[in-house]
Amino acid sequence: MAVYTQVSAEALTAFLSRYDHGALASAKGIAEGVENSNYLVDTTTGRFILTLYEKRVAADDLPFFFAMLDHLAGDGNLVPRGLPDRDGRVIQELEGRPACLIEFLSGVSVTRPTAAQARAAAAAMGVMHRSLASFDGGRPNTLGIDDWRPLLERCGRSLDTIQAGLYDRVDRALAAVEQDWPRDLPVSVIHADLFPDNVLMLNDRVTGLIDFYFACTDVRAYDLAVMHSAWAFDPAGEPLDPAVGRALVEGYDEAFGLSVAERAALPVLARGACLRFLLTRAWDWLNTPADALVTRKDPLAYARRLDWYERDNEFDAG
Repeated sequence: MAVYTQVSAEALTAFLSRYDHGALASAKGIAEGVENSNYLVDTTTGRFILTLYEKRVAADDLPFFFAMLDHLAGDGNLVPRGLPDRDGRVIQELEGRPACLIEFLSGVSVTRPTAAQARAAAAAMGVMHRSLASFDGGRPNTLGIDDWRPLLERCGRSLDTIQAGLYDRVDRALAAVEQDWPRDLPVSVIHADLFPDNVLMLNDRVTGLIDFYFACTDVRAYDLAVMHSAWAFDPAGEPLDPAVGRALVEGYDEAFGLSVAERAALPVLARGACLRFLLTRAWDWLNTPADALVTRKDPLAYARRLDWYERDNEFDAG
């Protein structure tokens, strides 16, 4: 989450007048993240999230996202639905951007997850995958393996301003992943971005899965690999207690199941996840506007994770 587009109190008041959720009491921009502009909005009846969709989220994809969230919520998953106005419209326009008022879910995001928290979060992903098996929507992964090399070339030698030799390092790693990437594993709709800051928890209990704006149709086990690359390491990219990595795989396997082929593919899928997030973070690092209220994320944290996956054969960090 982040703030690129500023929303005036007058514009927000007019926006809220379309709903039956009370009058504006306060609004605060949320600086974390890099994708959309987000505000924590309090009204006289409750708390909500206001999201304005920036360039990386296509307006044409929004119906897919909200249909998926409705499907998941209807199946008992703890996810935030988009709220319709009095005319039944979920997708609005505000300050020249597509915008939605979204349910607020309680809970906090952990920074250094315990094994118990990792197990619970991975189990929630498994339950989500089970629900998505009956969802008939789909969306291509616009940041899948076929998009990583074009993104590398767009970043170009500017990567070396982040770290000397980074372009060649990524080029070599990507060539290896392209060669080893599995093409015959089960495919489904996945979250594709289930980082700790996209899971809300109270102690060891999951209270919400959020931020589905990278959701897409791709290799199902890739979702777990993305999660492993995010949860089994600290924010700087250093591995946590090995029990955390093991708990992720075990929690998911218990809730949904992993085939022998999926388990064998997890290391290369995780290397791919590292490249995907290294490249998108690098692009944002190089191109984020200086005046944006946004916390840039360190691309080198994913270079360190990539180093770990290339060194170690066992799929649990530590």
